[in-house]
Amino acid sequence: MSTRLTTCLLLALVIAGCRSRDVEKDLTITDVHTGWYDVGIVNGQNKLVPSISLKLKNVSPEGIARVQINAVFKRLDGENKEWDSHFVRGIGPDGLAPGAKGGELVLRSDRGYTGSEPRLQMLQNKAFIDAKVEVFGKHGSNLWVKLGEFTIDRQLLVE
Repeated sequence: MSTRLTTCLLLALVIAGCRSRDVEKDLTITDVHTGWYDVGIVNGQNKLVPSISLKLKNVSPEGIARVQINAVFKRLDGENKEWDSHFVRGIGPDGLAPGAKGGELVLRSDRGYTGSEPRLQMLQNKAFIDAKVEVFGKHGSNLWVKLGEFTIDRQLLVE
């Protein structure tokens, strides 16, 4: 084989392997658990933050690698404004085979509620405002796309 043909074949393979994927078609979110994570005592008060754990499942016929995930937390106060966000690498360079599930991803807000009352009472306080999380995914140069939206359960998480 000529050097030029070999170079062209290698370039074609590299380009095919680098194409951006439609994560909303290639991945689904599974094993979702939400709640309010007990951060512990911060500045002398109990602190709870919204949390979601999930797994990504590759539903495409091809492996997929290098997917970024962003969780956007919003309070359910009618304003629909971003309260906080958490960005992680959802799938690393080793990739996720077709039909496979990735490891558990845990995304937590840094913002939350603090109070002097016991944690369970904080969740029952009349001033407590529930929250939701919107999960976005991105591969390569594609734009962020929404993969799911989940209400944060009013339950205490310690792990």
